[in-house]
Amino acid sequence: MVAGVIVGIVALPLAIAFAIASGVSPEKGIFTAIIAGFIISALGGSRVQIGGPTGAFIVIVYGIVQQFGISGLVIATFMAGIILIIMGIAKLGSAIKFIPYPLIIGFTTGIAVIIFSSEMKDFFGLKMGAVPADFISKWMAYGLHLSSANIYAVVIGAFTLLVVFLWPKVTHKVPGSLIAIIITTLAVYFFKIPVETIGSRFGVISSSLPHPVIPQVSFTTVQQLIRPAFTIALLGSIESLLSAVVADGMIGGNHRSNTELIAQGVANMVSSIFGGIPATGAIARTATNIKNGGRSPVAGIIHAVTLLIIMLFAGKWAALIPMATLAGILIVVAWNMSEIENFMDVLKGSKSDAAVLLTTFGLTVLVDLTVAIEIGIILAAFLFMRKMMQSSSVQQAVFSPEHLHDEQPDLPDIPEGIDVFEINGPLFFGAAYKFKDAMRVLEDPAQVLIIRMKNVPIIDATGIRVLKEVNKDIKRKGTKLILSEIDSVQVTEELKKARLLFQIGKGNIKDTFEKALIRANEILLSKNNI
Repeated sequence: MVAGVIVGIVALPLAIAFAIASGVSPEKGIFTAIIAGFIISALGGSRVQIGGPTGAFIVIVYGIVQQFGISGLVIATFMAGIILIIMGIAKLGSAIKFIPYPLIIGFTTGIAVIIFSSEMKDFFGLKMGAVPADFISKWMAYGLHLSSANIYAVVIGAFTLLVVFLWPKVTHKVPGSLIAIIITTLAVYFFKIPVETIGSRFGVISSSLPHPVIPQVSFTTVQQLIRPAFTIALLGSIESLLSAVVADGMIGGNHRSNTELIAQGVANMVSSIFGGIPATGAIARTATNIKNGGRSPVAGIIHAVTLLIIMLFAGKWAALIPMATLAGILIVVAWNMSEIENFMDVLKGSKSDAAVLLTTFGLTVLVDLTVAIEIGIILAAFLFMRKMMQSSSVQQAVFSPEHLHDEQPDLPDIPEGIDVFEINGPLFFGAAYKFKDAMRVLEDPAQVLIIRMKNVPIIDATGIRVLKEVNKDIKRKGTKLILSEIDSVQVTEELKKARLLFQIGKGNIKDTFEKALIRANEILLSKNNI
């Protein structure tokens, strides 16, 4: 219960800040933290997970609100909830772990840069209209309005940064962000400091939960919002499961990833109906919960109840919080999200990982988060296939009988009339062309062709098709095909399904190279006798 109260206090300024940065009114962040936070703790697959709005969603939510309005955000969040539930039912919780690490670091750091950029107006108290959405246009607008900076806002923002960074040296029990909010709010209120506050921009913060509203949905709207909904679902699943993994390490537990996804889905569906924004597991708040003794879902539930009580009895005071203070808090959030050290480590690694990292980062900052994830995954997949292709080789085995007998003295001689090829690595659509090219070398093939497949772990439809074509071509030329040393169960099963083993003949499938040579000699003898 104590941990839940502490986390509830920690979550309040973050919920407000994330909502404002996302382009919605501050109370929507509190609604989300209360409703989604309660459901995620009550139904989730992690005992200590704390759910609510997070910085990862700011970019995508802001874009949806600007393009489709609040109703579009509600629909996209509801759709994302459905997608998360489907992912959980389909047991895709473990599949999320296969998303490339450079891609995650790329878009996370990109989001951090965007959050930092978005807070410059409030941090400096610039007198300007709506901040442009485009990254470059945003900074150009800041430059044009820099002369209108409010020195009081700058001092308050800088003070907030100082307190948030230094307060942990005093105590971890009370968050530095809360101390900064209390001090700056009291200073602005009593000394009538001329800076913008939540109240001056948004009016009074609601002190009650809204009634559920289901917006009208059309097929066209669903088509337009399906991509951002998938992005919300993907971000939510990644962050919640990463948070659950971190929590497992801290408490020695073991979360249920698919149950967690279903809980996240339900939380987003219900929260959206009450006007909330996307929610997921929050790593920092979950860690705070654990450090303060939270070991069961009760802490997360108490955290939601604490936020509800604060909203009901102290919501009106939140309107006095200076915007520069929230800007300072979000700049710290951006710094913590940036993972600069991990970014530089990946950048110094392989060129392919660096390419995925920089592409995802650049597209997140300059284009769109949804595009960044799509292109990043495609690029990572292509670069992985390229590595697999490079690891695959097809070569003709050329060796003298003396060399062969040095390796395996009991093997029979390899007479003229037998060609031996070795395939090393997976025989899939990316590497099959190498096999085709190697076979073209055989302008005048021998009477028997042995293909050694000891080092082929997997084969796909393209690889099977190439083997079929080779078998068909050499049959026309009077050559017999022998497959040797198929060790992989997957390869064997796929060849059986394709009836390729039947076409080649069971007698021409050998489990050792020695048996393959004996069979080749038998074929030569029978042909010569004929």
